[in-house]
Amino acid sequence: MSLPRLAAAVATACCLAVLPLATAGPAGASGGPGVPDRPLRQLAADDRLRIGTAVDTSALADDADYRRLTGGQFSTVTPENVMKWEVTEPRQGEYDYAAADRLVDFAHRHGQKVRGHVLVWHNQLPSWLTSGNFTADQLREILHRHITDTVRHFKGRVWQWDVVNEAFNDDGTLRDSIWLRELGPGYIADAFRWAHEADPRALLFYNDYNTEWTGPKSDAVYDLVRRLRAEGVPVDGVGFQGHLGIQYGLPTGMAANFARFDRLGLATAVTEADVRMEMPADAEKLATQAEGYRLLLDACLRTRHCVSFTVWGFTDKYSWVPSTFPGEGAANLYDEDYRPKPAYRALQAELTGRARPASAG
Repeated sequence: MSLPRLAAAVATACCLAVLPLATAGPAGASGGPGVPDRPLRQLAADDRLRIGTAVDTSALADDADYRRLTGGQFSTVTPENVMKWEVTEPRQGEYDYAAADRLVDFAHRHGQKVRGHVLVWHNQLPSWLTSGNFTADQLREILHRHITDTVRHFKGRVWQWDVVNEAFNDDGTLRDSIWLRELGPGYIADAFRWAHEADPRALLFYNDYNTEWTGPKSDAVYDLVRRLRAEGVPVDGVGFQGHLGIQYGLPTGMAANFARFDRLGLATAVTEADVRMEMPADAEKLATQAEGYRLLLDACLRTRHCVSFTVWGFTDKYSWVPSTFPGEGAANLYDEDYRPKPAYRALQAELTGRARPASAG
């Protein structure tokens, strides 16, 4: 990212249009003694940070409490599913952006920015693509058209794009996917170039999980983005998803890991934070969960150009975790009845007490 673009990203994170909503949920959300009961988006604005949530658009349409908290607590939104390829192009050449457009319109009405998720992934692809007998040249053109058409449709309305998602295995090797098999590793650079051509003002991110700490996967991502930037590929940032499980222990060294990406001149972001546990939940597990959220936010706030912190859903009522990790759950900031949990209060307190390093620009 050039210095003007990086300065613009930081300025955009800083200068928020904040709604004057102070209640956190049906049960309230006082942060305790000395912690003002202000929405997370207002507290984050004090730290020149945008705080966001992934959004279940069905819940947004049908659940008034969900809708109110989405609009009042957060300054960015990420679509959980409605910008993924299987939704936006269910049949080849037939686009359906209606659900994503409704979310973008909601964000505009609530003074929120949008993180676009996701352009290139190995998962949730339409069946016509995965079952089709395409040549490498045809597949390359299909990918080019998908990125170009999607980014152009939302041009000027999406702040950040997750351009390439989860391209690495945990051992640092490239993931075996339709893209790697048919197009080779150059598909990653192509995707960023095509996205930039379609909307030169959008911030373009590489996004992955289990990269929050230093290790083979994080090292591989670091080497990739360093090389791509040296080649002039328009990679603007790296997203650390932040899916943690307390049964594995909480990671250490996240701030130092974020810092090395920062030194490359990249924006960084926590993009999908949740902290799951083996059920049933109890007070000790919830306290550990709160510390996990706090550590993720602390790493972001310690990083000069960490521009956003996003949770992957904010209520256990609509969590993806129980269906994906049987026997686990309670991963979010609010419980199923929209009561704020210790994790919510930990984020409030961290945002209230932090003096963030000054940013460039």
